[in-house]
Amino acid sequence: MRIDYGTVAPEGYKTLLAMYGYLKHTALPASLLHIVYLRVSQINGCPYCIDLHWKDAINSGEDARKLNAIVKWKDMPFFSKKEKAALALAEAMTILKDQEVPEAILNEARQHFNEKDLVDLSFAIAHMNMLNRVAITFHKVPEK
Repeated sequence: MRIDYGTVAPEGYKTLLAMYGYLKHTALPASLLHIVYLRVSQINGCPYCIDLHWKDAINSGEDARKLNAIVKWKDMPFFSKKEKAALALAEAMTILKDQEVPEAILNEARQHFNEKDLVDLSFAIAHMNMLNRVAITFHKVPEK
């Protein structure tokens, strides 16, 4: 690792991780957060976060087959309409094509999430993007 950022700036790192605590107390199901975290981490190519969130999902009872299918979620029968709306929003917010989240994606998400849950979901997606970018910058990788 280039810099062990958790050791160099422990208070900052603790503050970054505090968002997990907030998100755990929202109405968003842990299973939904796991697949969103994993998909965002896949898009960003963060080795540490992909490994971490895959393990977290497995440890909370998520099906490995479903987790392995996230990369092609649009074509897989394992995801509910709500999960697909969340994954579409996660991809749109992470990639930000034309610096915009398409209205159609946001409208689809609104059909499955109330305003509070939609804002919390956007916080979760943004949070994971931030953590991915820090881990990628400093080459954090999973331990064997």
